[in-house]
Amino acid sequence: MANHSSSFGGRSGVRVVVAGDRSTGKSSLIAAIATESFAEAVPPVLPPTLLAPDLYPDTVPLTVVDTPSSLEKQRKRNEELKAADVVVLTYACNDTASFSRLSSYWFPELQKLEVKVPVIVVGCKLDLRDESQQVSLECVMTQLLQQFKEIVTCIECSAATQYQVPEVFYFAQKAVLHPIDPLYDHESQALKDRCVRALRRIFVLCDRDMDEALNDTELNEFQVRCFNAPLQSSEIAGVKRVVQQKVPEGFNSHGLTFPGFIYVHNMFLKKGRPETLWAVLRNFGYDNNLKLMDDFLPVPSKHAFDQDRALRPAEVDKLFCTAPESPWDDALYKDAAERTNMGYISLNGFLAQWVLMTLLDPPCSLANLIYIGYSGNPAAALRVTRRRAVDRKKQATEKNVFQCYVFGSKNAGKSALLDSLLGRPFSNNYTPTTVERFAANSIELIGGTRKTLVLREIPESEVSNVLSNKGYLAACDVAVFVYDSSDEHSWKKSRDLLEKVGRQGDLTGYRVPCLLIAAKDDLTPYPRAVQDSVKVTEELGIEAPIHVSMKLGDSSNVYHKIVNAAEHPHLSIPETEIGRKRKQYHRLLQHSLVFASVGTAMAFVGLAACRAYAVKKNSSG
Repeated sequence: MANHSSSFGGRSGVRVVVAGDRSTGKSSLIAAIATESFAEAVPPVLPPTLLAPDLYPDTVPLTVVDTPSSLEKQRKRNEELKAADVVVLTYACNDTASFSRLSSYWFPELQKLEVKVPVIVVGCKLDLRDESQQVSLECVMTQLLQQFKEIVTCIECSAATQYQVPEVFYFAQKAVLHPIDPLYDHESQALKDRCVRALRRIFVLCDRDMDEALNDTELNEFQVRCFNAPLQSSEIAGVKRVVQQKVPEGFNSHGLTFPGFIYVHNMFLKKGRPETLWAVLRNFGYDNNLKLMDDFLPVPSKHAFDQDRALRPAEVDKLFCTAPESPWDDALYKDAAERTNMGYISLNGFLAQWVLMTLLDPPCSLANLIYIGYSGNPAAALRVTRRRAVDRKKQATEKNVFQCYVFGSKNAGKSALLDSLLGRPFSNNYTPTTVERFAANSIELIGGTRKTLVLREIPESEVSNVLSNKGYLAACDVAVFVYDSSDEHSWKKSRDLLEKVGRQGDLTGYRVPCLLIAAKDDLTPYPRAVQDSVKVTEELGIEAPIHVSMKLGDSSNVYHKIVNAAEHPHLSIPETEIGRKRKQYHRLLQHSLVFASVGTAMAFVGLAACRAYAVKKNSSG
């Protein structure tokens, strides 16, 4: 069960800042709630007042901050407003000018200060209003509510008679602990999409027999879990009756359906009881942004892969319908996995997509596993492998997922390499890549073991930017440099990129295995292509280029070779000028230490000989 502070989105207190024109009753209002009495004389500005936690049912303490009205203390007032969790904005019921100032000065001022918290509009001094000026509060406030969406509640009170004084601060606390804005769209008069998705997840988790309806037993389990009290038979019958009248599809022969479940929670909101819906959401682990809280423990559910071993777009949407949004709608994942001829995600693609999301954003991957019903221990869901530097020293790796950076000039064949990994046919249409692109798929090795290879295409225009980040190569297991074997410029560009990456690795300590890929092998190679490439690879101490033609379907087992290079992290590392100098320095240092050790040993031997000679001489004398 969540702790008390997490029950309110992590809040352990609420800061209420009271502002308004001079003489509108700000200080008297605060004194009245603090002392439960009325004082004829109060200071112009009261010090911050801490109200008792047990004043309201949520038992969360309120700190009420008074603000000055004078221009010379405006900076202090503004600082307090910016630090507020909720603002109580006052006007005097016996002063129409102070009410007009709400729209002409106070709300524009809050907008200028970028104060984006709930606002409670409070009419003070209700006991002093002229009876001949009695008007409906609803009539007075309608225009104000339409104009300023940050207003949560409007209320009138009297500090002198204590009328509705406690209610002012109850509504202030409620606006922070149980906010309406994340849940409800006032324009459409409906629950927001993220709220509906959260409720769908809760409905799925409570529907234990998976018949898409909550029977009486499941409803009672839900009620006990969220509110610690079972529903009486008469109460269940009452819910059924109301739902069937308003939403005929809300109940069927099995029980309360999802539309009925939504209607019930919407009804609580419209009755001004957001705390009821928040009690449900927080019990199932949601914070104020309708995302799972960090300390939330997962609850069990079941999901099965589609029978045809492929997921249509609608099925992917349904899979993530209990998450705040579908994570695979992100551009990074849109085109990164294997699909069938119909464009559906294959089983391999589905698994590779999860691997890619885990590689790029582990917290997001874990959160989405829980959203769709992962029932295990979150701490055991992901495994952190040892650092690449340790793998190089041990000359082996324990990884099952390898990330390969793909460098090369424009039109060298990088994208074709990614497309082929995903089983897509070659296309003669060239579209330059302008942002990083990913492709992920499993590779079956000799012996039947499988590894997941993630190719990360780096656009030529972005190379300078990415290499300016000293830690960019830290996530790289192997780098490949693709060039058009018929184009000398493309070869020279890849060679330069290879040397740059090699230098970067030597400078930062993130040295990675590197391979050259001679693409478009179906075209006539440029003169001296073979001699140039052999010379460079020999100088750098890496393998000769791998020749491929994606157009002819000849990949030369390039993906197996990439994985093999990643599995041997101590090999295929280019030897740059910086690396050679460093090796030379270490050799000299090692030799110096050897000579120093020999010299020290000789000194000890000489000293021992001298002592032996002296002893012998003394004994003979």
